[in-house]
Amino acid sequence: MGWLWAIIVGFVLGLIARAILPGKQHQPLWLTTVFGIIGAVLGNAVATWIGVNETRGIDWIRHLLQLAGAVVVVGLGDLIYGSLRGGKKQTT
Repeated sequence: MGWLWAIIVGFVLGLIARAILPGKQHQPLWLTTVFGIIGAVLGNAVATWIGVNETRGIDWIRHLLQLAGAVVVVGLGDLIYGSLRGGKKQTT
């Protein structure tokens, strides 16, 4: 069940990160989900490092760190994905 939640949270965080980033991102949705999962893991690691991973109530700081991690990973991932694809424009 933990993997299912990781995929759902990664998908949602990836979509929010794509909405926050300016311009159009060219990676597919499955890759956005993977980037969102990686960003959430990085956000959790930073929250643990600064000591805010377990608080009473809703962990707003941890969630914001997860979102910030997803924005960074989705942004960098889009740059890497675009360079690997050779900057080709996709027709949709």
